[in-house]
Amino acid sequence: MKEIEILLNEAKIKEKVKQLGSQISKDYKDRELVVVGVLKGSFIFMSDLVRSIETPLYCDFLRVSSYHDDRSTGTIRMEFDMTQPITNKDVLLVEDIVDSGKTLRHLLKHLKTKEPKSLKVATLLYKELGLGNKELINYLGFEVPNRYVIGYGLDSNGLYRSLPYVGAYK
Repeated sequence: MKEIEILLNEAKIKEKVKQLGSQISKDYKDRELVVVGVLKGSFIFMSDLVRSIETPLYCDFLRVSSYHDDRSTGTIRMEFDMTQPITNKDVLLVEDIVDSGKTLRHLLKHLKTKEPKSLKVATLLYKELGLGNKELINYLGFEVPNRYVIGYGLDSNGLYRSLPYVGAYK
């Protein structure tokens, strides 16, 4: 196993998820929310986040892929879509990380065709690459350096998703 530097420990992540859940609960008070997770990377963040949101909500998932062997292919493939309609509903798209923004922009365009009442984005991590993607995010956990990060749902060739922290190879 490669040596991993911990960038965000478990306690720090838990506290931030709790804060995000509290803010989302306030913003969607007395409204029904559809939380849509982007698989596979967001599943741990989303499960912790929805448990910290104190408003009625539905959960759904979609899956896209743009990576092969830890490298971006530049092509975004929709592997499967949501199973519930979101027309005229408040939707929160949950991502694990936003960096180049290509996947997020693709998903926002896709979801807008389904005519939600509102569409916002929550992401655990954000990498500033100078591409103006931060403006797409409504609920942000942490900014991370421009390194390949793993853990807390993020993987390297399918491994390390189960780590309770976010790290990077040393």
